[in-house]
Amino acid sequence: MSSEQGAPGASPRAPRPGTQKSSGVVTKKGDRAAKEKPGTVLPPVGEEEPKNPEEYQCSGVLEIDFTELCTRSGYTDFPKVVNRPRPHPPFVPSASLSEKVTPEDPRLSGSCSLNSLESKYVFFRPTIQVELEQEDSKSVKEIYIRGWKVEERILGIFSKCLPSLTQLQAINLWKVGLTDKTLTTFIDLLHLCSSTLRKVSLEGNPLPEQSYHKLMALDSTIAHLSLRNNNIDDRGAQLLGQALSTLHSCNRTLVSLNLGFNHIGDEGAGYIADGLRLNRSLLWLSLAHNRIQDKGALKLAEVLRPFELTHTEVVERRRLLLEKGTQERSQSPSSSRHGDSKTDREKGQMVGISNSTLLDKTDKTQPMKTPKGLGKKKEKSWELTKKEEKSGAGQSPTQGTPKKEDATKAGKGKVTIPEQKPSRIKGIKIGSREKRSILPESEHLGQSLEYSRQSKHLVIEATEVINPLLEPVEHRAGKVFMPGNKVLLHLNLLRNHITEVGLEGFLATVQHQVQFSKAKSVSKGPVGLLWLSLAKNCFAPQCPAYAKIQELMLPRDPIKVKLREDEAMAFFS
Repeated sequence: MSSEQGAPGASPRAPRPGTQKSSGVVTKKGDRAAKEKPGTVLPPVGEEEPKNPEEYQCSGVLEIDFTELCTRSGYTDFPKVVNRPRPHPPFVPSASLSEKVTPEDPRLSGSCSLNSLESKYVFFRPTIQVELEQEDSKSVKEIYIRGWKVEERILGIFSKCLPSLTQLQAINLWKVGLTDKTLTTFIDLLHLCSSTLRKVSLEGNPLPEQSYHKLMALDSTIAHLSLRNNNIDDRGAQLLGQALSTLHSCNRTLVSLNLGFNHIGDEGAGYIADGLRLNRSLLWLSLAHNRIQDKGALKLAEVLRPFELTHTEVVERRRLLLEKGTQERSQSPSSSRHGDSKTDREKGQMVGISNSTLLDKTDKTQPMKTPKGLGKKKEKSWELTKKEEKSGAGQSPTQGTPKKEDATKAGKGKVTIPEQKPSRIKGIKIGSREKRSILPESEHLGQSLEYSRQSKHLVIEATEVINPLLEPVEHRAGKVFMPGNKVLLHLNLLRNHITEVGLEGFLATVQHQVQFSKAKSVSKGPVGLLWLSLAKNCFAPQCPAYAKIQELMLPRDPIKVKLREDEAMAFFS
């Protein structure tokens, strides 16, 4: 009996290894194994070649290109490209809203809590936030990366997909764990996007070597740079000041520089002030929330009004003046015809003497008409009028003086002299980048440089834009004083350690700039600070010097002037 009971008990176990009972279910063991093995053993067919990221052609849509390049590079979990969240409008409670917020269904409350919990976790996931120009996926204007470490291979992927973004203007990196090595890779990336990229923000990324000055190299195209909260000290400020300008180099593209929330002291402020001595492109500077005291404040105030040139600067100025004079003489038409023979020169002198009376008559009556004796060839007439200057030097004073006047009058009426203007600018020893920066600098400052039709004036004005050492100077007691930096319009020194001693320096600067702007009200050009912030420092708000500065700066602030005008219009309307 026991054997009979054992048999039925054994019968269900017997079919497991076999294939006789319930073939539809039991016999599937081998099939399951066969299904599992091909998934792990067989390699994917036709996927090796498309996984090469070098062969991928970017489409200009950042989300698609970044995802595809990460997949081809072997990334399994990579950040997503999302639209930058807009700030929510202020919450205004209403009766209808309060009635809807109280759910009665427990299932609804449970789903809401689950969604809110999931949204909190999604918020902390790494993302690449983008801001679009016109709600078009191909018009990415700004990129924001915050709170996750950007490695070198991510920057390598960016170097492939970001250059295809034709409207990219700004990159913002906040606490992304940059190192000095990855900063170098990032700068190489910026060069690839230099056609449109103008704004870079690196905040919360302290570097051991403080190599932020590399972002301001001579070949940089960055116009707006923010370096807040990077623990920049006096050594880093020294490098940044040298990047602004030195005796032989100057940054010509940077318009705004934000160095707030760092550790810059008096020594570092002095280095920044040294960089402002010869820099004529920076319009906006923030040194808020630093450790600047009176010594550094006086240094900054000094360069914004006439300051004394050092010995090395005076020597460099004299060298530039000599070089400019040599170039003007070498480019002048009178000395450009060294290939003429002696007989031609003598012939030209004789003809120039005999035709001086003709030039007198024609210049007085018809300045644009060519005399009869010089009407055969325009080139010959130009040569003869210029050779009169040579012959006039050897004549009597009664003969030489009118000939020089006639030559200048005839030169103004000729077409060939203005045609040589571009070659005069090329004669100055400047790089191609410096030549391009002449007009953009005037656009940044809101000015239009009106070049004279005279070739000398054109050379001098172009050189003045290129090197501030050639600005008009003032001599006092054997010392040379420059007019000071009148290009800087915005200076923020909020929350430092400046006392009334530093205030006196800025008061003297503001008073000088106000007088300078009144004297220069008719002509165009930079007039100095329009906005100065010295609040939250180590002095009382009722301090007389601070009150005087506020009084002098109030009419210069264009925003406050516009607000007062709007209020007046609203009052009278």
